[in-house]
Amino acid sequence: MLTVLENLPDGFLDTHARELHRLLHGPTLIHLPGRRDDPLFVSVLQHGNEDSGVAALQTVLRQYADRTLPRSLSILVGNVAAARQGLRRLDNQPDYNRVWPGTDLHASSLEHAAMSQVHDIMKARGVFASVDIHNNTGINPLYSVVNRLDHELLHLALLFSRTVVWFRGMAGSQTTAFSSFCPSLAIECGKPGIPAHEAQAASFVDACLHLAQFPAHDVHEHDIDLYHTVATVRVPPEVSFGFGDVLADIDFDPRLDHLNFRQLDPGTAFGRCRKSLSLDVRDEAQRDVLNEFFDCKEGTISLKRETTPAMLTLDVRAVRQDCLCYLMERLPIPRQAVP
Repeated sequence: MLTVLENLPDGFLDTHARELHRLLHGPTLIHLPGRRDDPLFVSVLQHGNEDSGVAALQTVLRQYADRTLPRSLSILVGNVAAARQGLRRLDNQPDYNRVWPGTDLHASSLEHAAMSQVHDIMKARGVFASVDIHNNTGINPLYSVVNRLDHELLHLALLFSRTVVWFRGMAGSQTTAFSSFCPSLAIECGKPGIPAHEAQAASFVDACLHLAQFPAHDVHEHDIDLYHTVATVRVPPEVSFGFGDVLADIDFDPRLDHLNFRQLDPGTAFGRCRKSLSLDVRDEAQRDVLNEFFDCKEGTISLKRETTPAMLTLDVRAVRQDCLCYLMERLPIPRQAVP
């Protein structure tokens, strides 16, 4: 299933993400040489409708069309079949960012075999750092996601944005799979198709390519807005929902995504429920924490404790395929690494 190349396919730099299926027949790992041998690994299109990473890489690689890259670069182009249709994934596919080593759910899939091959190849190459580029469907700032709190990784994250989210990781995700052998993070580039977001991602990739080593000093508190993801909110498959749909089991506020990255007080309303409160809310240990975070009195769904949401979206398909949002709390800078 995986194709491995030692150069860019003809036309890659001028082909939109939705048309890459014409050049690539599936997930493709592309190795490009640079002055420093240990490569930067960049994955794009793990979700087919998140294409800022492709545009960012095209911008960077055009700049080096007649020059040697400062560092070797290995690019994974993921779900080109879903990208062709502008979808996160096709209905018959697993989520490409849930099939990496560590997954149980998709361990027998062809996609898992392909991403395990990528993992082993990059580990053998002594990868310098790993960057997974994403978009999201709600109103969010540009931010990084890390699954460790060591200062080397935080310095890397700050090259992209001062907003950093610590999420301990999800089994089968790319950043989690790579984190055991290199600094590994994801960057969230807001909604796709916004040139300024693509430019910021391109600047970040270029900065990573120029980075000779990681700073030895600690990150300073005033340089970073650090959050910790404490829960994930999903809508169970059997529960109907909408945004301004009074006939659904849950009718969320149609402006819900405006609450992203805002510290919300207890009592903040998320919407209405026609029946009992039927949300699936899990902490990092996968414990049910619904009653810790939400209440439903007189039909109104409201928060029970102070929290900051991220990735709230009004995209029904995105909610079904992933989640409604993550709930976070502000976090001080640790004095030592937190695994």
